Amino acid sequence: MSKGKAKAKQIKGKLKETTGDAVGNKRMEAEGRAEKVSGKAQEAVEKAKKSLRDR
Repeated sequence: MSKGKAKAKQIKGKLKETTGDAVGNKRMEAEGRAEKVSGKAQEAVEKAKKSLRDR
């Protein structure tokens, strides 16, 4: 996954989390939070891979 896709996943997760909170849907809120965290983890992996390639 590219860094851009990971960032997009974070944004999508944040939107889902916010929407879930606004409508009182705890499941949607939790799914959004999980998606956001997953995107952050994927972004960190991409940064680490780039760092190793640049050595």
